[in-house]
Amino acid sequence: MKLEDRLRDALFAGLEQVEESPDLFARVQASIEDLTRRRRWRRRVAAVAGAAVAALAVLLYAVTDYREGELLMDWWVLELITTGILTTIVILLGPFIKRFGKGYAAEVFRSNPGSGKNFIVLTDFAYYLIFGAYVLFTISFKKFSDWTDTVNAAQVMVETHKIAGIFLLMGVLHGANLLMLPITGRLLTLNRQLDLEVHKTDSQKTKLGEREPSDGKERR
Repeated sequence: MKLEDRLRDALFAGLEQVEESPDLFARVQASIEDLTRRRRWRRRVAAVAGAAVAALAVLLYAVTDYREGELLMDWWVLELITTGILTTIVILLGPFIKRFGKGYAAEVFRSNPGSGKNFIVLTDFAYYLIFGAYVLFTISFKKFSDWTDTVNAAQVMVETHKIAGIFLLMGVLHGANLLMLPITGRLLTLNRQLDLEVHKTDSQKTKLGEREPSDGKERR
């Protein structure tokens, strides 16, 4: 027998042992639909980001004056712009990070999905409260001592630190969440298993209690 014949027979023998997956088409279709949703979502994000950049450019052009070869802007205008940027980061970046963390959370809470979902919802509320408080804390209602009526280097440095601070806060909180989620998921799972065992023990005791009176009657 030639080598080609042996190779063909081996391939056909392997194909005969392969079992068809009943949900193969459904899984492929779901994968295609998920890819389509991701592409649409990326287009929406790109469109929103482009619109935000364009709006910011128009706003800067409208509120900036050109005098004697210098660009001038009132200090409160930059303060409002920074507050708007911080609010936009909180609204857009939070759901963006959450979208990529769904699979990780589902894996952690796979044995207790109901409690995991409630935990994530409560965590989202806590995050938005923290980020909202940060934005409110960073608002300046009057000039600092080293600021002028127009934007200067000292104010630009302060506003840059505000934006860097919210990125740092988000990174620290989400990093801590990545470390705490497995522990929380394990605790919730153990708590659920303990409740089931206690319920099972109580049911067995109840059944034994019901059998004892009947046994006493039979003995009489």
